[in-house]
Amino acid sequence: MEQRRIGKLEVSLAGLGTNNFGRRLDASRTRDVVLAALDAGITHFDTADVYGDGKSEEYLGQALGSSRGEVIIASKFGYDPPRGAPGGQAEWVPRALEASLRRLGTDCIDLYYYHKPDPSTPVVETLELMNRMVEQGKVREIACSNFSAAQLDEAAAAAAERGLRGFAGVENEFSLLEREPERGVLAACERLGMSFVPYFPLASGLLSGKYRKGRPTPRGTRLGGDGRPAEQVVSVQDLEIVERLAAFSQARGHTLLELALSWLAAHTPVASVIAGATSPEQVRANAGAASAWPLTPEELAEVDALL
Repeated sequence: MEQRRIGKLEVSLAGLGTNNFGRRLDASRTRDVVLAALDAGITHFDTADVYGDGKSEEYLGQALGSSRGEVIIASKFGYDPPRGAPGGQAEWVPRALEASLRRLGTDCIDLYYYHKPDPSTPVVETLELMNRMVEQGKVREIACSNFSAAQLDEAAAAAAERGLRGFAGVENEFSLLEREPERGVLAACERLGMSFVPYFPLASGLLSGKYRKGRPTPRGTRLGGDGRPAEQVVSVQDLEIVERLAAFSQARGHTLLELALSWLAAHTPVASVIAGATSPEQVRANAGAASAWPLTPEELAEVDALL
């Protein structure tokens, strides 16, 4: 498995998103998925305190067991901060960290994300808190999620002005069907020396090939449908794009899944592509797809035209 960097951390190009743990998967099925990921060479596991109301972290820690030292655990705080918490972030963020450490069964989180910017709190205050966590040895690298290019610039400027460690990376939604990061965030990452981690790389399963025009939808998937025609669940425009991309991939001996993940990997700031999975088979497919197709500049241009 190819390794790339987020700050000083080395992560596998294919990462495992764990927002299904504790929600769609119990502890036993979580273990099956985690073991399959380890077997496939995945070393980057992405969770958050809100996934499964904390069960994701708990089940992940249990499943990793003695393999903890061989992997990078990324977790997050701040997506749903407690209302009216006394002392603001200075009071509840350290508590959130301790709770995540306890659920994960570890004494250090490798990559700790500020999950969503809080407009009521100056980013420099959050950076100071997160720097303290690094100094205490409870966090190795800090990062942010759901930040705009302007917010990344603001955070970098604040860190430089105060002599603080800045965010090593940003995790935002990015896929063939959601290209917002191309309108500023990827360029900001290049300019600031940050890594980019895409989430929802398969657009909730639409780019896995499960949803096709004129066909019934699969059962038990994220987008739902349970056998209804795909056109009743997904926009016709998106389905038409999927058909064009699938035909492009098939003509070149590849799958739509391989195109979706390899296309993201072809973007320079991308360090690891986070895809969720509910079965060992999905894990193995995602792990192989991320590096299955080294797209040429000409192929990237053709994909852009198809979109």
